Formats: sequence, C-alpha cells, structure tokens
Amino acid sequence: MAQVMSEQLLQRENNAYRETGGISPRSRGYGFRPAFLDTETQVVYPCRFANGQPAPFHSLEGLPDAVVLSRGLWGRVATVKASIVSGFILDDRFYNRDDAARKAAGLNEVPDSLLN
Repeated sequence: MAQVMSEQLLQRENNAYRETGGISPRSRGYGFRPAFLDTETQVVYPCRFANGQPAPFHSLEGLPDAVVLSRGLWGRVATVKASIVSGFILDDRFYNRDDAARKAAGLNEVPDSLLN
C-alpha cells in the first residue's frame, strides 16, 4: 500500500537522492522544476507556495484542497493523497525522482565526440 505524502516523506526522499539529480538543487541547472503527479488522475501540479508563487523545491503548500488529507498547525498541509508522487517537470513532461536522476546524469555526461 502506498504511503501518504508528507513533509517527512519528502525529507526521506531528499536524503535518498541527495547525490543525484533527484533533488531540486541538483536538477534545477538542467531546467527541471519540482512538481507532483497524482497517479490516479495523471494531473501534474507544479510546486507552489501557499500564495501561488512557484516554489524552487517540493512544497505541499500549493497543492489543491482536493488532494489534501490533513492540515497541521496554522492550516499548513500535513499530508496529501497516497497517489501523489514527487518529481519534476522538464519540457512539459513529468519525471519521477528516479527518472530525473537518470536524465540529469545523462545531461551531465560529455559525449565521446567532444572528448577528442
């Protein structure tokens, strides 16, 4: 069974991907923008702050009420549906963290033709 998305889960994911393009600071330079995908509806939500401004990292605050399961102190989003997964948008395509890490690694490689 899928785990509900929370700030704690986001932190564990960031720790797991810390040396890869699966985190915002390492993928931003390649044009990746943090986002969430609802795997039930296939709707992609670019990460936003509560005020609607784009967020440069994964933030649950800008997700719509339709996916929010609970709120904590001061109304902050605590958990969202288990069908929500974190990832990135690049060229209008969603990449989960694994895919983004692989893509960023490939973008970082120097083609053999340039080495000679």
